[in-house]
Amino acid sequence: MYCIKCGVKLADSEKKCPLCGTVPYHPEIPRTPGEPLYPTNHYPKTEVSPMAAQRVLLILFILPMLVTLLVDLRINQTVTWSGFVIGALLVSYVILCLPGWFRDPNPVIFVPCGFAAIGLYLLYIDLVLEGGWFLSFAFPVLGGITLIVTAVVTLMRYVRRGQLYIFGGAAMAFGALMLLVEFLVVITFQRPFVGWSIYPLAVLGAIGGFLIFLAIDRAAREMIERKLFI
Repeated sequence: MYCIKCGVKLADSEKKCPLCGTVPYHPEIPRTPGEPLYPTNHYPKTEVSPMAAQRVLLILFILPMLVTLLVDLRINQTVTWSGFVIGALLVSYVILCLPGWFRDPNPVIFVPCGFAAIGLYLLYIDLVLEGGWFLSFAFPVLGGITLIVTAVVTLMRYVRRGQLYIFGGAAMAFGALMLLVEFLVVITFQRPFVGWSIYPLAVLGAIGGFLIFLAIDRAAREMIERKLFI
């Protein structure tokens, strides 16, 4: 084996020329990959700013609102059906997009905000249609759902243990809420009491009780886990 630069004869064990330091080619000598002949196609990664994305979403929500309002005013010379469309879009924006304006949105705050937006929308529908059902029906039902969901979200965020207790209690609370819903239907819409709420009350109560039982009895919980996951 000879040096390709100065021609000095090299021993097979030598990894570089002792005279000029040139590293010769040898099949058994590991070689580091050299520079490619042609540059590889490296494209810079473009990152979309969260604030820019939120501005785009805001525009995408505002445009249909304006178009709907202008069409309604053009046809009817007043706000009629466009109010329902605009209200639905506003509720959707509050629930889906409003938390994105914040770096670390807290669901304990934004979940009640979403339900509040739904409540205002229902109030608008009630006032426009002159239904008279918001205060006697929609408000207490929506308030009950808001309290249950907010309590679950708060406990799941700040309590590290006891998820079975949380979901079990939530299931039983929703079961009791079904009974309240039927009671309010009877009062608000003058419907006879048929007792349909007893069935979801019994089912959700049984589910909630079973979850709480699993939370208390460790052996039963481990047995269920083995049956489901092993």
